[in-house]
Amino acid sequence: MTIENPASITPQSVEQWRKDGQFVDWQGHQIFVRTGGDPSAPPLLLLHGFPTSSLDWLPMWAELTARYRVVAFDFLGFGFSDKPTRHPYDLQEQSDLAAYLAETLLGQGFHLLVHDYGVSPGQELLARQGEGKMAHELLSCAFLNGGLLPAQHRARPIQKLLTGPFGWLFVRLMNRERFGKSFSEVFGKDTQPGAAELDAYWAVIRTNGGHRLQHKLLHYIADRRTHGPRWEAQLTHPPCPIALINGTQDPVSGGHLVDAVAALNPEVPAWRLDHLGHYPQTEGAADVMAAYAEFRGGL
Repeated sequence: MTIENPASITPQSVEQWRKDGQFVDWQGHQIFVRTGGDPSAPPLLLLHGFPTSSLDWLPMWAELTARYRVVAFDFLGFGFSDKPTRHPYDLQEQSDLAAYLAETLLGQGFHLLVHDYGVSPGQELLARQGEGKMAHELLSCAFLNGGLLPAQHRARPIQKLLTGPFGWLFVRLMNRERFGKSFSEVFGKDTQPGAAELDAYWAVIRTNGGHRLQHKLLHYIADRRTHGPRWEAQLTHPPCPIALINGTQDPVSGGHLVDAVAALNPEVPAWRLDHLGHYPQTEGAADVMAAYAEFRGGL
């Protein structure tokens, strides 16, 4: 198959992304994993967001794998990974999965680059490191847009519907058109996803009936409130260097989150990408890569 632009997210690149990956068994579940880069390069684990998948890293993949030894994967219930219907989908379990893949596929101290849903397992791994519970040292963590502080999270209307008592019903009404409309609202005004990109995202979400699980996966909002104080401590007293790379046009966790983190700990470096929204790694991959390289270069 020939892909005209292998760094763009399209239905064709979805097929190629899956073809180039592999499946790893974890507690009886098949987890989709992508790896790349020189085995001798610094190790990097990528954690994706909701409701998407590891495919979000495609626009940055070539640059990341040119510099680092990279592991990306789909959380349980997401992307091409297994999506059991009778499952609690809590963030502690997803953190266990991330730690397992870091231990088995990287096998040494590693760096984290995390987005959205993935910022919470990232914070959990930071907490475990501070408590001496990590098998391998966490060397740094860079946060893209995500709910680092539950009080600052501005849930979208669709999220409020899906986490309500009739969430199970609303997922049955979700289709490509409704998804595209609500999803596009979190992007920057000049970096909106095109039809082909939305088709690709929706195709991955629907894999193995994943669009019927969105209300279950959103349990992470409640998990964040439960673990908030312990995770917030990782921002005030991080056990390794951390940074923010943020698309400030994001209505969910944009510029207001950067301001809140700065008030909490002014020592945390932050790159404000004022022309981007909630998915900066797809909206402006080059800008995110430049910011991340600057962060890593200063370690």
